[in-house]
Amino acid sequence: MYQARYDDIMSDGADNAKERERSLFDQSIMMLEEARDEGGYSYKGIEAVLFTSRLWMLVIEDLGSPANGLPPELRASLISIGIFILKELEAIRQEKSTDYDSIIEITRTIRDGL
Repeated sequence: MYQARYDDIMSDGADNAKERERSLFDQSIMMLEEARDEGGYSYKGIEAVLFTSRLWMLVIEDLGSPANGLPPELRASLISIGIFILKELEAIRQEKSTDYDSIIEITRTIRDGL
């Protein structure tokens, strides 16, 4: 009896965690789209870059944890993608780029895979 409840809680916890992750990726995408649409280097752009950078740093940290249950090859690929996104965000932050679309598209793809 207790095992069934524990399994339900753990399953629900994983579902809730995935939904929170999707929600954070949605927030990032929305902020990046608003910054892109506003154009140039704006306050919305700064907010979007900071939020998305923090999100991807957390994702990379989680992927690097031995407790992460994903296969090592997938984790390595996702970490590489995260590093690419962080580099692109830094280029935007330094006003060397305004290419929000690449980051939006990659983040959308990752979100849809959750």
